[in-house]
Amino acid sequence: MQEIRIFTGLDQAPDAEAIRREVFMGEQGFSKEFDDLDKTAFHAVAFTDGEASATGRLFKGRSGWHIGRVAVRKRFRGRGLGAEIVTALEARAQEEGGEFIKLSAQVQAQGFYEKLGYRAEGEVYYDEHCPHIAMYKKL
Repeated sequence: MQEIRIFTGLDQAPDAEAIRREVFMGEQGFSKEFDDLDKTAFHAVAFTDGEASATGRLFKGRSGWHIGRVAVRKRFRGRGLGAEIVTALEARAQEEGGEFIKLSAQVQAQGFYEKLGYRAEGEVYYDEHCPHIAMYKKL
């Protein structure tokens, strides 16, 4: 059984923190994973048969709504959970009056976001050691 819950603030979503530590820090080697945005952002967590399996966050910045930190635990990949997280966060942004979503995609995930309707914008840039591209979508 699949369920997605949305929490406000990372302190309310310890499963989101654990998934991000596992995927972004453990697997991918990022060191600057957490920031002040986590305190007030919406954090979506997918639960598969009761186990936290995927996460992502949504926040309103100066230039509108942003999705980020989308991560799926290795043993749950290939089941469409990342897309479900993005869709749930897009729905929350719409509920909050959002008309556009922006995100910073790892270049390796650009195709994933394009399948969800996002379009690349600008040049590739590096966040820590990883190439990223800005992307956007009209809701």
